[in-house]
Amino acid sequence: MKYRSSNFLNSSILNSSILNSSIFNSNIIKFLFISIFSFSYSANVSSKDDPKHQHHHKMQMAKSPLTEAGNDVFGTIQEVITKLNADANTDWSKVDIEALRKHLVDMYEMTININVISQESIKDGLKVKMEATTARASAALKRVFSAHPMMLEQETGWIMKVESLTSDNTKGQYLLTITTTNSHEVDKIRGLGYIGIMAYGNHHQPHHWSMAKGSNPHSHH
Repeated sequence: MKYRSSNFLNSSILNSSILNSSIFNSNIIKFLFISIFSFSYSANVSSKDDPKHQHHHKMQMAKSPLTEAGNDVFGTIQEVITKLNADANTDWSKVDIEALRKHLVDMYEMTININVISQESIKDGLKVKMEATTARASAALKRVFSAHPMMLEQETGWIMKVESLTSDNTKGQYLLTITTTNSHEVDKIRGLGYIGIMAYGNHHQPHHWSMAKGSNPHSHH
């Protein structure tokens, strides 16, 4: 009986020691976990407030592989704003980004929402019959055609005549004739067609820059 009692006592002591040890180890693990979590959180919060961290974050943003800010209209406007910001002589009281936006929308309309009915080679050039497919495109064509022929002639010497075939505001039809006195450029005009003629030349960028700075060459039309 003494031997059994002794074994029972020793076993109880051993089990108690194991239990206490488990509890102790468990408490240590909890303490370490809480300490590590607290340290990590504190370090993360502190790093966000650190100017070095903020600089690193800005550098990461600057390293984006993307170059386009959005669609063509949005990207052009962002480029213009960047250039205006970089120009110490920019007079912000004259800047008119909204005028530029409206013009870029017109360019979109006369590119997308139109239907080229026919393109026919004529003596010294090309004849194009086309129409707007929306009222908005019709209005855009009216504005664009009031300025583009003059700009095209100044830059290339080509003569662009615009004849309105209808007064319908929904589907304004036009007959365009583009000719040149330079026989070497006749095939170029024919190859360019409607949209090529509208996009041709280097006057678009200076024109957009002028509009953004508040000098709108379309204001008198």
